[in-house]
Amino acid sequence: MAEFVTLELPEGDAARGVAVLRIARPPMNLLNVQLVRELAEAADAVVANPRVAAVVVYGDERVFSAGDDVAELFGLGSEQATAMAADLQHSLGCLARIPQPTVAAISGYCLGGGLELALGADRRVIGDNVKLGLPQIKTGLIPLAGIRRLALLIGPGPAKDLVYTGRFVEPEEAKALGLVDEVVAPDDVYTAAMRWARQFVDGPARALAAAKAVFEAGPHGLDRARGEWSGLFTTQDRLIGTGSYLADGPCSAQFMGR
Repeated sequence: MAEFVTLELPEGDAARGVAVLRIARPPMNLLNVQLVRELAEAADAVVANPRVAAVVVYGDERVFSAGDDVAELFGLGSEQATAMAADLQHSLGCLARIPQPTVAAISGYCLGGGLELALGADRRVIGDNVKLGLPQIKTGLIPLAGIRRLALLIGPGPAKDLVYTGRFVEPEEAKALGLVDEVVAPDDVYTAAMRWARQFVDGPARALAAAKAVFEAGPHGLDRARGEWSGLFTTQDRLIGTGSYLADGPCSAQFMGR
């Protein structure tokens, strides 16, 4: 039984729906080793559940995550850090491995490991009062999982500025940099994220997963796209989608999710 992370799966009789992955370690949702591993386990459960069409990742209305549990890190020795680095890095990148579309609904603070986690989502929605940043440099450390993804997202120059200075980023700058995708009123963060996620409930699940795999392949995306594209010719949704397009034009298909 997870202590700090809950996974709310689609309810009712609907074939597919939106799952909600919640971080709950009050008051600031600091990321310790246990919480990060629980996140990875919840992400694995999403991957294995065909009823999940999309995922919203959320803290609460006050805070997404204020970052790393520095008290826990302070007590680590070099050998312990070496032994757990790969595991923590893998766990912080768990959202990127979910084949379904993912969106981080961010309130309050999204700092350190919290931002590294959110960088793995396909979309980030924030309130207009949110503070974001990677302040690990101020503790004599660096981000464990987010540097490469941040550089790909906003470019190496801006990424180096954020990592080297550890400064906070205000919502307006975050949107201009491309660090986040949507800025809304604080009370609308969860609703806006859910609205984006729900549009995929009736979508072609295999095609969405294929597109995400190509994005995640980075410099190998062209090679990955060939395999993913040809593989879709074995799916029921490809037959439904192409047949519907020929008969009735675009936006008329009723996909089955397989």
